[in-house]
Amino acid sequence: MGGADFERAWGLLQEEGYTCVLCGNEQIYTSRLRGVTPLLSWLDEGLALQGFSAADKVVGKAAAFLYVMLGVKEVYAQVMSTPAKAVLEVHHIPNGCEVEVAAIRNRTNTGFCPMETAVWDITDPLEALAAIHSKWKDLKG
Repeated sequence: MGGADFERAWGLLQEEGYTCVLCGNEQIYTSRLRGVTPLLSWLDEGLALQGFSAADKVVGKAAAFLYVMLGVKEVYAQVMSTPAKAVLEVHHIPNGCEVEVAAIRNRTNTGFCPMETAVWDITDPLEALAAIHSKWKDLKG
């Protein structure tokens, strides 16, 4: 892990209060939205993010699948779940984190994150994307 794109992404995440930063090809994409929202939006918009470096506050298994689908070259997070790490490694995406946890908790800390739960037993990125979209619709009503 490393290089100018990674350093820029990680620096912006820490210094500017973003939740997610992707840098590559002289471009920067940032978001302050929580959860998988920015990743899902960028994927649905068809942004070309192949080869980008990603810095994120929290990466669970659902986010890891979205990073795979986006084609990023590396992911570093403040907090990453063990299942997320496994997804990234299976897809040969270098990754790292400050804190590794067994699973991402929900925002009220009463259980697992609904997105983590939605993809818990899934191994295929396309199947995961369908489950993420379905859970997203359920949560947004």
